[in-house]
Amino acid sequence: MMLTRAVGLGPALRKAAFTLNLMRNQVVLRNIVGRRSIQVQSLPPSANLEILNKQRLKRPSSPHFTIYQPQLTWLGSIANRVTGAGLSVLLYGFSIAYLIAPGTFDSAHVVEVIAGLPEGVKYAGKAILAAPFAFHSFNGLRHLGWDLVKFITVRGAYVSGYIVLGATAVSTVALTLWK
Repeated sequence: MMLTRAVGLGPALRKAAFTLNLMRNQVVLRNIVGRRSIQVQSLPPSANLEILNKQRLKRPSSPHFTIYQPQLTWLGSIANRVTGAGLSVLLYGFSIAYLIAPGTFDSAHVVEVIAGLPEGVKYAGKAILAAPFAFHSFNGLRHLGWDLVKFITVRGAYVSGYIVLGATAVSTVALTLWK
C-alpha cells in the first residue's frame, strides 16, 4: 500500500476496483458505437476536378519571392540552375547538330566560320560562353564544400558566394582574352 501511495496510484486503483462492471461496459460500448453518423455521397469522377478547384481557391497563396529582399544565397542558387541548364542545352544542341549534319559541324568547318567573324563578335561570344561555365564550375566547387560540411554557416555561405563571384569575374576575363 505504501508503494501505491508513493507513486500516486492509490486513487486510480481504488476507482478501478470499486467501479461497477456495468459502468465500465457502458464506457466501452459508447466508444465502440459512434455518436454521429457520417453522410456519404457518391459523386461522378468528373466532379473531382471541380471540388479540387474550389478547394484551391480557398487556400492562401504563399508569398512570391519578389516581395523578399534579394539575397546572395537564392540568387546564386537560381544562377546555378540557369547556367547549368544553359550549358546543357548548348552541349546537347551541338552534339545533336553534329550527329545530324557532321559535315557542317565538324571541327574544321566550325573553326573556319569562327575565324571569319569580326574580333568584337569573337570576344562577345567567348565572354557569353565563359561566364556561365566559370560560374557553374566554381559554384559546383562551393557545393562540394557544403557536402564536406564546410562554409555552411550564414557567414560562410556569403563569404563563399562572394569568392565564387570574384573567381567567376577573374576567370571570365582570363578566358575571354586568352587566345
